[in-house]
Amino acid sequence: MNLTPLQTAMLDGAHGRAAQKSMQILAALGKIYGAEELIPVTSVQIAGVSYANLGEAGLAFLSDMADGGGKTRVLTTLNPAGMDIENWQALGISPEFARDQTRVIEAFSRMGVVATCSCTPYLVGNVPLYGQHIAWSESSAVCFANSVLGARTNREGGPSALASALTGFSPAYGLHLDEQRVPRLHFHVEAPLSGTFQFGALGKVIGEIIEKRATRPVPYLTGIPQASLEELKSFCASIATYGGAGLFHIQGVTPEASLFAVPAESITISSQQIHQAIEHLSNAADEPDFISLGCPHLSIDEIAHLAQLLVGRQVRKEFWITTARPIKQMADRMGYTRIIEQAGAKFAADTCCVVAPIQGRFKTLLTDSAKACYYARGKNKFNTLYRSFEEVVNEATR
Repeated sequence: MNLTPLQTAMLDGAHGRAAQKSMQILAALGKIYGAEELIPVTSVQIAGVSYANLGEAGLAFLSDMADGGGKTRVLTTLNPAGMDIENWQALGISPEFARDQTRVIEAFSRMGVVATCSCTPYLVGNVPLYGQHIAWSESSAVCFANSVLGARTNREGGPSALASALTGFSPAYGLHLDEQRVPRLHFHVEAPLSGTFQFGALGKVIGEIIEKRATRPVPYLTGIPQASLEELKSFCASIATYGGAGLFHIQGVTPEASLFAVPAESITISSQQIHQAIEHLSNAADEPDFISLGCPHLSIDEIAHLAQLLVGRQVRKEFWITTARPIKQMADRMGYTRIIEQAGAKFAADTCCVVAPIQGRFKTLLTDSAKACYYARGKNKFNTLYRSFEEVVNEATR
C-alpha cells in the first residue's frame, strides 16, 4: 500500500506502541484485500464487547493497547456489553461476570472510547453523513450505515475497528469503493409489508437467497413504497444475519438507489414466502419463559409505543426491554420508564438477549426480532416464538 508520512510514522512506532500495533493490523488487512491505500474515517463502532465473547485473552489485548498509549482519534462507540452496566443485579447477572465486564468497559474507556454500548449508534450520536468513510463492526449497524445513511464501511472485526479508532484510518477496499456498491440482483417485493415483524421476515427471505450466491450480490429492492426507521432497522438486522449483507438499495427509499439501474436478474418475493419465513422463525410448542424486545435496540418511538400498550396491564413473564442508555434516559424523562416498569417489564440498557450470558436460564424466547431468533437457537439453545411487536406485548401480559 501507499502510506502517507503520518501513516508511515505510526507504523514505525513514532506515535507509540498501540498506534504501531494498530497500523500493523490495518496494513496486514489492506494487503490481504488488495487495498492501495488507507483512507481517513470519521467514526468507529466496535463490536466484541461482552466479556462472554472476549474472555481473558481479549481483555489482555485491550489492556495492552491501553497500556501502550492507545487513544482514539475519531468518535468511537461500543456495541452492547454482556450486562446492563448500572442495573445488572436486577437481570440476574452474577457478581463475577459483572466484575469482568466492568474491566472490559474500563479498558475501552481508558482509550477514549465512548461507552454507549449500543447496536444502534446512529440513534445516540454516532451518526455519519452521506458518503463519509467509517469503520463499524456490528452487522446490523454496518448495514444501516451503508444502506440507509449512505456512509461507507466494511464489517470490521473488533481488533480492526479498534485499530481504526486509534489511528483514524481504514484500508480502502470493499464497500468503501464505488464499484463494490453497485447492485447485482433485483428483488421485486409483491408482499405488502407492515411493521418490524414483517420487515424482519423479508430480511430472512432475501438474506438466505443471497447467502447461497458465491459473491453475495448487493440487492436492489422494488415494490416497497415506504419504510420507517424502525422497519429499516429490523430489515438491516435480519438481512445481515441471514445473508451477511452489508448493503442494499430500496428504490425510492434509500439514498443511493437512484444512482443505479434496476439489475437485469430479478426475483419476485411473494406473500407466501414471507408467511413461510415467519413460520420457520417459530419452533416452540411450549409457552415462552423469556420475552425480549429490542434487537436491534429500541428507538424512543418504540418505547413510547410500548408504554402505551402496557398502561394498566401487568407482565406475567421475564420481559426485557433492551435499548441504549441515552434512549433509556429519554424514556425516564418522558415518563415511559415508570409505566413500563410498573407493568413488570425490566429495562436492560447497554446489553441485549444476544450477548448477555443467559444460556441455560430459559427455554423459550418470544420476540419480534428475526436476528434474536437466529442467535437464541444457535448460541443459547433456546426455542423461539416469532410474533409482531403488539403480539409480543399481549403474550407477555396474558
